[in-house]
Amino acid sequence: MRDLPTFEDVRSAASLLAGVAHRTPVLTSQQLDRITGAHLFFKCENFQRAGAFKFRGAYHAISRLGEGRRVGVATHSSGNHAAALALAASLHGIPAYVVMPENAPAIKKAAVEAYGGRITFCAPTQEARERTLEEVAGRTGARFIHPYDHPHVIAGQGTAALELLEELPDPDIVLAPVGGGGLLSGTALTVRAKIPQSRIFGAEPAGADDARRSFTSGTLHPTYQPNTIADGLLTSLSERTFTLIRHNVDDILTAPDEQIIRALHLVLTRMKIVIEPSAAVPLAVILEHPEKFKGKKVGIILSGGNLDPGIKYT
Repeated sequence: MRDLPTFEDVRSAASLLAGVAHRTPVLTSQQLDRITGAHLFFKCENFQRAGAFKFRGAYHAISRLGEGRRVGVATHSSGNHAAALALAASLHGIPAYVVMPENAPAIKKAAVEAYGGRITFCAPTQEARERTLEEVAGRTGARFIHPYDHPHVIAGQGTAALELLEELPDPDIVLAPVGGGGLLSGTALTVRAKIPQSRIFGAEPAGADDARRSFTSGTLHPTYQPNTIADGLLTSLSERTFTLIRHNVDDILTAPDEQIIRALHLVLTRMKIVIEPSAAVPLAVILEHPEKFKGKKVGIILSGGNLDPGIKYT
């Protein structure tokens, strides 16, 4: 497939993002190590600009547009990519046009507006998102930056794993959540190139397990009526991310919402840091499949911290 990013693209993205993206901390927890029986190292992208790893890919993709970015950028997103793109665009001094479904969380609408994004609302369907985006892009000339199906976005997301491996040079396993696959693709590219003997797992909600089914069957399955509190992991893999994941990932494991809620509460209460449900899925997978991780040194990408305080996760 054309336009597949490489590890060299990740390294190039890291140079471009230096001094712009936060170098987020890698934290540990003795209590969570005791509970899981593993040695856990959390790469805390909840402390990233705009509150999630998405800033890395958005800023990198805009930077690579060159003079073409002057007209602005556009995307459709109900969450973290929308806010990340709005912030990244503002740092470049260009407009960001964001198509959001009418039922997007209020906290995420507010974040996009706070970063200067120009929101156009649409019906909560994929068809409506794409149609409205086409109208907005046609009217403004803005360049479309896909939330995950974009080589520069994937390369940018891979820089989180690159930083993790600089502090944890010998993990047995690296875990990242998977929705559309941008983060997992970039993570897998990086880990496979740097430490080929390490195992790479995707972590997915059991109620939105299209990536697991695709990986197992070897055929791309779109998501169908996903049902999970991990609202950042509702999208399907693209051909690009599916190809990268098939070539670089060892397995995709799932956990039910009950385990995701438990993992979320454990991080909030034991580590005293704020993460969103999607970021809790890797820890939930470890709790759900303890035999795969016992005694292992495990790197985990905590993908974001945009927790909606108005929702009670029980």
